[in-house]
Amino acid sequence: MAKAGHQRMMAAVNHGEANSVDILKQYLSRVDEIIGERTSEEQKYDHEVVRWVRRGKGISKAIAKANEKYPKEALKVNDDNLADVEAHYKYLAEHEAIMERLGALKK
Repeated sequence: MAKAGHQRMMAAVNHGEANSVDILKQYLSRVDEIIGERTSEEQKYDHEVVRWVRRGKGISKAIAKANEKYPKEALKVNDDNLADVEAHYKYLAEHEAIMERLGALKK
């Protein structure tokens, strides 16, 4: 009887792990849809913007700093698109934080 109970518990644990993997796959698939394909230079530029935002700079200042470092990838931001750009980089910052936490869990 104890053995059967243990097997049921293991099945529940394995089922939970499968759900976690599914959720992670769904998340990563959705991220790919939102962020899209980026060149390595675009990724570096985006990371630079996020880095400055994390340091407490506003989005305009963070973009200006990234534009200095990666002029070929420079964004032109104006009042019409500033809110959308800010939302995009807020999302990227959250995504990077999630990926860092997932990396830390693997260790």
